[in-house]
Amino acid sequence: MDWTGGDRRAISSDMDGFANLLERLLLTPSRNSKLALIADYFATQPDPERGWALAALTNEIDLPGVKAGLVRRLAERKVDHELFRLSYDYVGDLADTVSLIWPVEHGANHVPSLSEVVAQLSEATKAQGERLIEGWLNALDSRGRWALLKLVTGGLRIGVSARLAKVAAAQFGGVEASEVEEIWHGLEPPYLSLFAWLDGAAEKPKPDVAAPFRPVMLAHPLVAKKDRDNPDAIDPDLITADQFAAEWKYDGIRVQAVAEGETRRLYTRTGDDISHTFPDVLAAMNFDAALDGELLVRAPEGGAAPFNELQQRLNRKTVTKKQMDARPAFIRVYDLLVEGDEDIRPLTFKQRRARLEAFVSGLETDRIDLSPLVEVTSVAALEAARNDPPAPEIEGLMLKRWDSVYEAGRPKGPWFKWKRDPFLVDAVLLYAQCGHGKRSSIYSDFTFGVWREVDGVDQLTPVGKAYFGFTDDELKQLDKFVRDNTLERFGPVRSVTATKDHGLVLEVAFEGLQRSPRHKSGIAMRFPRIHRIRWDKPAAEADRLENLEALLPENA
Repeated sequence: MDWTGGDRRAISSDMDGFANLLERLLLTPSRNSKLALIADYFATQPDPERGWALAALTNEIDLPGVKAGLVRRLAERKVDHELFRLSYDYVGDLADTVSLIWPVEHGANHVPSLSEVVAQLSEATKAQGERLIEGWLNALDSRGRWALLKLVTGGLRIGVSARLAKVAAAQFGGVEASEVEEIWHGLEPPYLSLFAWLDGAAEKPKPDVAAPFRPVMLAHPLVAKKDRDNPDAIDPDLITADQFAAEWKYDGIRVQAVAEGETRRLYTRTGDDISHTFPDVLAAMNFDAALDGELLVRAPEGGAAPFNELQQRLNRKTVTKKQMDARPAFIRVYDLLVEGDEDIRPLTFKQRRARLEAFVSGLETDRIDLSPLVEVTSVAALEAARNDPPAPEIEGLMLKRWDSVYEAGRPKGPWFKWKRDPFLVDAVLLYAQCGHGKRSSIYSDFTFGVWREVDGVDQLTPVGKAYFGFTDDELKQLDKFVRDNTLERFGPVRSVTATKDHGLVLEVAFEGLQRSPRHKSGIAMRFPRIHRIRWDKPAAEADRLENLEALLPENA
């Protein structure tokens, strides 16, 4: 069947149709193919089914009464406890395990719709929810059970981001993705007004939302010197002071601070509202404007603290005064998008920068400061600067054309990011665990360590965990190594042989280090990933902990 425009009438509008969509998304690596699948689903499904599917893909469905423990209890009532334990241990994913092991219930043939599942669970008590889940698992086939469990437990990991789902909705309606982004926060599932507009049956929704999100402008990586014959590379002669501005790229999270009237909001670059987590920043937003910048934590000496300090404040439902006092957040601003009632995104970066400097100079708060410009003299000088920045919390450089307007998305040409070269360390594989989704039966999450001396004896101590950076062929080789060299099993985790005479060395790339009392080694890596597999290198020659400690900011 053609799932990008074939026999659309054959697509079911019940839970099976949603399960079909999820399965195909999971098994489809191409971004464009994923977009086509989602857009086709929107074209073939009625309201409110497609709206609830969009809500599921954008993580806007919250069913608090359904937890993983409930699903596990239901499964253990249906099958032998030991059989379930062994199956779950092997598969590594709860939804995968239960969907496959759940016994067929003859006579249970009512397949629910997606909207029915959401509506009934939203109003159900815990006991009612348990009975509903059990009845639906009896009625669905294995694919439908898997989709149901992924939905109700919030574990929808199918390689589709909220941004991609919104782009698919825009593609379905033949509109720009930025148009969907700009009205998103004023909409509620199942998005009836949104789809009416996308169908061409109604005007674009005009939600009455104060301090709305504006889609952000993103940069392309600057191609390295060795690849400058690449047609997408920028001519280095163009990086001149009259053409480009340069500024530091800080290691925080990109945010948009918007204040309008009495409403103040803080958004991530994907449009997620994180205002409740940073009331200290909101309290300082005594202005009427929209700012683009980097959210950071202030270090005791006044500069930016390591990313780990900011991480302690992210993803919290509430934040205490003690937490805010210990890790005061602030925004280092890059751009001014709206000032008062004026949208200045159509102005050039040079014009916006002048407005931004004047705007920040009029603020009476240390919670918002200006990102400094870096002098542009030559490409060689910039390259030296990006690899030797003045502070360890700087990841590299941003290069922005002076004449660039602020465009949503990632336009080619105006902005470039030039990150410093990553650090590299040779570490020894210690533990492995299966991943999720299509990796649920493959060892793809790897913990690695380096040597340190303990009581006069060299031992391996864990320093990080990585689950990407390798090719599919390399993943197969790593999976085989884990299976052939397993020492012990700890639930879904396997320890592997790791001695000086027999162990697998992984060259790990990472962006930086910081001290961490939560880790046994005393350090934490920033963005670790497997750079290459060192089949040629003896484990005895892997790096030592003191090599990594020398890279800590205070020792660098």
